[in-house]
Amino acid sequence: MTAVACLLLAATFTRPLERVVSMDPLLAQSVYDSHAIQLVYETPLEVDYEARPYRLVPGLCELPVVSADGLVYTFRLAPRDPMLLTASDVVRCLERLRDPSNASPGGWTMKDVASFEVRSDRTFEIRLRKRSHVFPWMMAMSSAAVVAKDGSGTGPYRLSRWRKNHEMVFDRNPSWHGWATRTDAFDSVRYLVVGDVSTQWLMFLRGEVDLLGDVSRDNWDAVVTAEGGLDPKLAADGVKLFSSANLQVRYIGLNMRDPVLGQNRKLRQALTCAFDFPTWRKFMNNRVDPSDGPVPRGVEGHLDEPHPYPFDLDRARRLLVEAGYPAGIDPQTGRRLVLTLSLGRPDCREEGELLASFFERIGVKLELSFSTWGAFMKAVDEGRVQLYVMGWVGDYPDAENFLQLFYSKNRSPGPNHSCYENPVFDQAFEAAMAADTAEVRNQHWRRCQEIVREDCPWIFTHFPKSYTIVRPSVKNYIPGDFPYGQEKNLRHEDAGN
Repeated sequence: MTAVACLLLAATFTRPLERVVSMDPLLAQSVYDSHAIQLVYETPLEVDYEARPYRLVPGLCELPVVSADGLVYTFRLAPRDPMLLTASDVVRCLERLRDPSNASPGGWTMKDVASFEVRSDRTFEIRLRKRSHVFPWMMAMSSAAVVAKDGSGTGPYRLSRWRKNHEMVFDRNPSWHGWATRTDAFDSVRYLVVGDVSTQWLMFLRGEVDLLGDVSRDNWDAVVTAEGGLDPKLAADGVKLFSSANLQVRYIGLNMRDPVLGQNRKLRQALTCAFDFPTWRKFMNNRVDPSDGPVPRGVEGHLDEPHPYPFDLDRARRLLVEAGYPAGIDPQTGRRLVLTLSLGRPDCREEGELLASFFERIGVKLELSFSTWGAFMKAVDEGRVQLYVMGWVGDYPDAENFLQLFYSKNRSPGPNHSCYENPVFDQAFEAAMAADTAEVRNQHWRRCQEIVREDCPWIFTHFPKSYTIVRPSVKNYIPGDFPYGQEKNLRHEDAGN
């Protein structure tokens, strides 16, 4: 490798990232968009890079002052010299986000906002229609990022090159306030669109990428030992392995409007008991934790009690009898019960076939339907699926963000894709949102989880675990659920240091 190439690699942090659709915060709809957007544009608040449990810290603005009734948030822009953005710029972007005519995917974050008011160049107020303890987290999401009138941003990097479906390159923004005391940051950040995981792995071995954000099943044995540690050869080269639980839940959704599944709770419970998590975990190379409900462990309000319908084939068969399908046979037709599982990735056939084998044990036939992600989501939104495989990545670390997926007012095309409706759940959900204290709120959250676990509108498959490998030249990498724009915290050092 030439000296020039080595110098380029030494100054550039490179990682694979799936395709970014838009750099406009208004149009952000994926975690990949958020990665790029928050490199360039600042959000009013940020998620602390190091703190666990997560907490909010100042971003473009200082932490807000909240009125006694919880309805008025007063934000003041953080002191900057020169002041490149004003309170009017922030309000202009948030108003644009709130405007329903813009149909922003992130517009829901402003649903509780009644009004904005600019008080001065540095100060503005947000008045809510009702108390919302999670509202400050909305101010740290990419949809709330602030864009200057000329389209520029005040974030740590600037987009210098974008070859659609191939690469994005960001160079350091010399005007960003945080660089004043930093001499060890990467000069540029490079995102590469590399769809094949084997190619990603080879690029990592060749030193062409600095980080693999999730070790795939295909490369697992080459990276992780049977004991869960890093392969000795990689460790000898200075590579580091990071393992952490994710703020995610994966599940098989059941369409509650389906005439077979929606009105038959015993059938849903039987399917839940047929899900073989020990085999599933082995298939996933132990990269998953058992899921006992929709709220990940570590999130305040998580119901820390055993799931009432764990894997139990004998019980699944008994429940099938109670559901009216003894041995999986529909007595009205004399034929086996056939259900259809929709999957939004054509490359997950092995996963679907394993799930089908689970239900085969209790006499239920599971047919697989594959489609592109876009077609899959359209079918889910329109209720044209029976069962479907999906996951949810938390937008913020609060039980509300996961339990809203069962609130009847959020049914499809909202995030309640199973179209689950239960007035008792809704009552508990609304009581939690109106609670004055975290203690009372968490009591209601636990009640919500009890109701959902009994009704079984989902089969809770697992909580994912992230395994990330990083090259030795990258320092200060801390895995987290909110990595958007966080490359500014990385430090570069020569591999030999």
